[in-house]
Amino acid sequence: MCTLTACNRKNDDETPPSENPNLPVADNLAKADELFKQREDIEKLREARKLIAAVRQPDHRNFDVEWKFAKLSLFLGDKLTDDDQKEKTFEEGRDAGKIASRIQPDKPDGFFWYGANLAELAKLSPITVGLTSLDDIREAMNTVIRLQPDYQGASAYDILAQVELNTLMSGGKAPKAEEYLQKAIALEKNNSNLRLHLAQAYLDDDKLDLAKQQLEYIVKMQPDPEYLPEHKENVIEAKKLLASRF
Repeated sequence: MCTLTACNRKNDDETPPSENPNLPVADNLAKADELFKQREDIEKLREARKLIAAVRQPDHRNFDVEWKFAKLSLFLGDKLTDDDQKEKTFEEGRDAGKIASRIQPDKPDGFFWYGANLAELAKLSPITVGLTSLDDIREAMNTVIRLQPDYQGASAYDILAQVELNTLMSGGKAPKAEEYLQKAIALEKNNSNLRLHLAQAYLDDDKLDLAKQQLEYIVKMQPDPEYLPEHKENVIEAKKLLASRF
């Protein structure tokens, strides 16, 4: 899913993870976190990302700044409608996540948001970008699972499952996606993203009864309060699938 071989490497390997004391890093991070809670409004996401961008310094890399910029890039890119803007946003998020993973290779944050942005780039360009970055995405998500398997609601398993589902025509397997998602749900029972994608995997595998169980669970479940916007979207999609497939 994205060709990473020479993607904006610049001088990130040599950049020290020190902080410029003249920038309001802590204040901007806190303000961005508050704006993220209002992410249903795309302008709040834009504002949050700009706050983080304002304290990014090539010569004074900061771990929290980089991975949070990568996170906000993913959420913003998902809402954008222009493909060129989406691509640029995901590329910037990918690069920031990569920087964070180099600063703190013992923490999952950088690896996860690097791989998540890379996976979105893959969806935009499945042939020219996607097939060449499958190994990079898998490596990043397996690193997250090794470091903290329940990170971000066990979503590293979800991304591995999406790799399988999005490459069914070139070797991906629905049963393997099901296996990843079942492991994730064992860790995070109330992540509706996981359940929706498991239902979709079951549908691809003609396991209609199991798919219906997951979709009905989503409609009735109590979601994680921190991810209500995403849960609302999942409920809408679950109801659509229930109406169209059953």
